[in-house]
Amino acid sequence: MVGLGTACAQEPHQDISNSSSFKEMTGKKADPKNKKLETATFATGCFWCTEAKFQQLDGVKSVTSGYTGGKVANPSYDDVCTGNTGHAEACNIVYDPSVISYDELLAAFFTAHDPTQLNRQGNDVGTQYRSAIFYNNAEQKQKAEYYIAKLNQEKAYHSKIVTQVNAAAPFYKAENYHQNYYKLNPNQGYCKYVIQPELEKFKKVFKDKIKK
Repeated sequence: MVGLGTACAQEPHQDISNSSSFKEMTGKKADPKNKKLETATFATGCFWCTEAKFQQLDGVKSVTSGYTGGKVANPSYDDVCTGNTGHAEACNIVYDPSVISYDELLAAFFTAHDPTQLNRQGNDVGTQYRSAIFYNNAEQKQKAEYYIAKLNQEKAYHSKIVTQVNAAAPFYKAENYHQNYYKLNPNQGYCKYVIQPELEKFKKVFKDKIKK
């Protein structure tokens, strides 16, 4: 990140909640019969922001911030910040598919950041801040590619989506101080002035899926 004061600094991104693609994603409800926990792996720029948003969703059991998609084993935060490891800041999201569907999580993914920015989100610049979906099975891959194509066809965004869709790779948990960052540091400057406004917008869009 650019620094603690400007980390997660993101420009306002486009609201796609009225698009037919978004409505299709959020219309695919959970399967009450599927009780086995599953994992979604998303990169939306700064993982502090990603974590804070996905933790709000009913059916999400845990969110772990970490590094994936690169070539260096057990990287440190400083290693990843160089942009030379190939890793993206990402989150492993363990969820209950009987409560929330992968389609709904994809809707959250496309709302949580601007997927048209290449290797950056706002002031955070570098391949470590790329937009990426790391699929854990063939169904996740199919859905990710389907919705990206549909969003592009619909021109839901002003520009073409640049999100990478890659097979899940080894995921390295980030240092402990990165975990639950917003929850543990709510009064820190960027948490109050950057993450909190983003979070409030996110919660309005997903008001029916927010944890009680």
